[in-house]
Amino acid sequence: MKLLRHGPKGQEKPGVLDSQGQVRDLSALMADITPATLSPAGLAALRAIDINALPVVPQGRLAVPWSGLGKFVAIGLNFADHAAESNLPIPKEPIVFMKSPDCAVGCHHPIVLPQGSVKTDWEVELGVVIGSTARYVSEADALKHVAGYCTINDVSEREYQIERGGQWDKGKGCDTFGPIGPWLVTADEVGDPQNLAMWLEVNGHRYQNGSTQTMIFGVATIVSYLSRFMTLKPGDVITTGTPPGVGMGVKPAPVYLKAGDVVRLGIEKLGEQRQTVHAWDPALIDG
Repeated sequence: MKLLRHGPKGQEKPGVLDSQGQVRDLSALMADITPATLSPAGLAALRAIDINALPVVPQGRLAVPWSGLGKFVAIGLNFADHAAESNLPIPKEPIVFMKSPDCAVGCHHPIVLPQGSVKTDWEVELGVVIGSTARYVSEADALKHVAGYCTINDVSEREYQIERGGQWDKGKGCDTFGPIGPWLVTADEVGDPQNLAMWLEVNGHRYQNGSTQTMIFGVATIVSYLSRFMTLKPGDVITTGTPPGVGMGVKPAPVYLKAGDVVRLGIEKLGEQRQTVHAWDPALIDG
């Protein structure tokens, strides 16, 4: 299933995408898509519904595909070739940092540059959405705790991340720096998460071409690893690293986002995003 939330800010309605790409309204069955919806029991109840019997509705503004997003956990340098372009060694264990949940926005929401930003960058990444509590889980059982997957743009301000005291979080959690969606695709529909093509373009130029096949640490390893250090709960999301082609790594000189740029990105089976970059404007943050 492809679950989504659409409509004006604060009035989002739950929906599901049918096989023809039409939005089917779930409002008569649930008020929202919540962490409880993402539980094994919640998803089983949705699978029992005849989607084609639900009313077709026009798609409005797309929001984050579920409400109640909890932790926004991120994995850094998780592609060997991206580590190489960053001139950094391949990690021996997953590098973990946090993005502020407040940075999460819908897939087509504008990217708003922070005040004074000169090094805002892009990163297409596979998002892993937790559906049941994971605490000290084995790799063999880790994927049982995954509700589904989504496309994420891990927008990053490199000066804040690298040059402002060594805390990656500073460059990762700015408002609008976490576009998610267009939908949450349930794990059963995705199949193997380690075999998904991924790409990103800026102003029509393809910068990133990659595949989750080349992740250093796969999804099962990441979920198991994180569950040793924190309890993963339904509604938490993990963004799992990016392939090469980020702006910071462009030769002979880095390329960073500026007002007016258009970013497009997508992951096989998980849908595409499109964002326009804007100079700082607080009116655009919560639109």
